[in-house]
Parts: sequence; C-alpha cells; structure tokens
Amino acid sequence: MRVMMMAALAATMMAGPALATGKIKCNVAKTDMKPIETLKAELTRQGWTVAKAKVDGGCYEVYGVLPETGRVEAYFDPATFEKLYVEQRGKVLFKKG
Repeated sequence: MRVMMMAALAATMMAGPALATGKIKCNVAKTDMKPIETLKAELTRQGWTVAKAKVDGGCYEVYGVLPETGRVEAYFDPATFEKLYVEQRGKVLFKKG
C-alpha cells in the first residue's frame, strides 16, 4: 500500500510542472503564434516592466509590473496579443468575456 501511495505521489509530482495553471487556455497553432519577444517589446512600450514571459495553456503568460497597479500576472492570445486575463495577488483585474 505504501509503495502504491509513493508511486502515485511521484507520478503527480512529475506531471505537475507540465500542466497549465488552468486560468486561461488558448488553442492557437504554433505556426500562427507571433514571437513572444515581440509581445514583450510591445508591453515595454506600453510601460510594463516584463520580468518573465512563457507559454502556459497555449497562451502567453507574462509576469510583470504595471505603473498603475504594480506586479501582475497576465495572459495574452499568442496570435493577436489580445489581453485575456490579468491578476494581481489572487485578485482578478481583467478577464475577457
């Protein structure tokens, strides 16, 4: 029994980092995704300080600082750069739809 529990825990831990957070999902073909560096440059022009940007759930997830609100986590459509979701310390500031 203990061996089975340890195996289940190990499988969960191994799968964990590969899973998206589940906040937002995007279904965009890789060939239709604009470069993430272009998004970072555009956000910087808008006054963001971008700390980290990556793909999560098929969307571009950005951790950054906004002059008006401070640190945020935001999701963007990788084909259009449309803002889909913005959160600050667990509080949703913007959610499309």
